[in-house]
Amino acid sequence: MNAKLIKRYAVLVILFFLPVTFLLFLYPAKHNYNTLDVLSSRVTDIDGFTSDTDDAILLNNHLTVVSFFGTNPLEKLTAASNLKELIYDKFKGFKTFQIVILLPTGTQADAKQLKEELMKYDELKYWHFVFGPPNAIKAIHNSLNVPDSLDATLATDNVYIVDKELNVRGRLDDRSDNELAKKAAVHSKWSYDAIKVADLKNKMSEDVRILFTEYRQKRKGNFDSTSRRANDLKGKDE
Repeated sequence: MNAKLIKRYAVLVILFFLPVTFLLFLYPAKHNYNTLDVLSSRVTDIDGFTSDTDDAILLNNHLTVVSFFGTNPLEKLTAASNLKELIYDKFKGFKTFQIVILLPTGTQADAKQLKEELMKYDELKYWHFVFGPPNAIKAIHNSLNVPDSLDATLATDNVYIVDKELNVRGRLDDRSDNELAKKAAVHSKWSYDAIKVADLKNKMSEDVRILFTEYRQKRKGNFDSTSRRANDLKGKDE
């Protein structure tokens, strides 16, 4: 067998086995991803609230983006538009997904006007305005157990991810690659700023997608939790 023929066979063998080898390396990592961390639990449900559609709206058994627009919801048009374009429009086709805006009783007319503005180009089937007394709204926010607060109008630009089991989801370690390289102190991601497009587009959208992946794998019975927990972070920078 001459050298040219040997070289030809060698090339054919390499071309055949190289893709197979690559796939074998990928296979063990098929489900290797970081799930979205549970930051707090036992979020109070909203069964005592009324909705703009008179339907009973609950957080339980839903993947919910929770927002607080306060006594002046029309002032939150920018935040609402960002949420609609970057989060709602992307995930509205997913089962159990919803956006819930908590408002004090008496703001129904402003909420209707805001909804009409948002509905100019699309319906808002999975977007709900719910109304309750100020103390109930404060109680819901307190139950999130997040390190921020509502302003005097019961509003905040921050929005939160609450899962089907009434847990607040986010990131225990939200350091960037640059911060990791510099061994910066660990900081967590409890909420997402609805005014900042980059925060919704680059972080919240990805985190909601990860949570849907988790639920899909649980349904298939092949969920492997590699979630980052507080214990995992101990000694991380040592």
